[in-house]
Amino acid sequence: MANGKRLPLTNTVVIDQAAALDLVDQLRVAVPEEVRQAKRVNQESDRILEKAQEEADRIVARAQEQAAFLIEERELTRAAEIRAQEIVAEGRREAEEIRRGADEYAASVLVGLEGECVKVLQSIRHGIQMLDERRGVESEAEPAGEEAEPEPARVAGHARV
Repeated sequence: MANGKRLPLTNTVVIDQAAALDLVDQLRVAVPEEVRQAKRVNQESDRILEKAQEEADRIVARAQEQAAFLIEERELTRAAEIRAQEIVAEGRREAEEIRRGADEYAASVLVGLEGECVKVLQSIRHGIQMLDERRGVESEAEPAGEEAEPEPARVAGHARV
């Protein structure tokens, strides 16, 4: 092109056809190797990008699976904690109910025992009273000069309950 002739008043250059074709042939010989090498580099970069995309897809899928698992696990844990709290609350309610029942039963038994003790105490008092009355009648029947030997209950005395 540097050797070509310029047409006046234009930017057009007239070049020798044989020289231009010779240059194109030289370029065809030199460029194909570089083009093939560029194609190989381009194919290799496409392959690397494809592998990288596949790996990224696998990583994302694994991360999503792991996130889903962790969410499910957290929900299971939360559900288990809630259930555990419900079980503990139910156990406390049942324990309180059992305690109330035991207290009521114990109170009932003690009231019954108190009644029995009152009856026994009344029986004891009645027996003591009868003995006192009998002793009083016997001491009146004894002659004035003879003293009867004191009974052990009289010697120790008896406590009135």
